[in-house]
Amino acid sequence: MADIVNLRRARKQKARSEKEVTAAENRVRFGRTKAEREREEAQKTLANKRIEAHKRDE
Repeated sequence: MADIVNLRRARKQKARSEKEVTAAENRVRFGRTKAEREREEAQKTLANKRIEAHKRDE
């Protein structure tokens, strides 16, 4: 005989697991500290300045 499944509970459990997956993806995507973001921005700015300094004037 098959197990009896409460559909309401199954739907809620599925929704919770989907939310957890989305939260994990967001933690990876947006989970940097302010200091890390600022350091990366400073590195990009410095790299751009170095590139601009080496360009020839035409």
